[in-house]
Amino acid sequence: MILSTLLAGRLFSTYLWAMTMQELQELEDFFTNAGKQQVPIFLNDATEITDYDLFLQSHIQPLRADINSKVYQPLVHRLKMLKLLIESNA
Repeated sequence: MILSTLLAGRLFSTYLWAMTMQELQELEDFFTNAGKQQVPIFLNDATEITDYDLFLQSHIQPLRADINSKVYQPLVHRLKMLKLLIESNA
């Protein structure tokens, strides 16, 4: 519920969509330092993470290849949602 509240405000529109290579590296560093999380993780009612390492790999690798592609924006969204969820549970 905390994550839903955060995403309902302006944070959602300004925080989730733009990303630079430096920000991607900062996200990678965050996930490395946060350690492996217990699964399953529910980002929302439709998104369940059952393999944490595979989720990170499948989301970060395409962004490294083409960070500005609009096609990959959902990957940015899910990575940042996961970061917020981990931070809120820390």
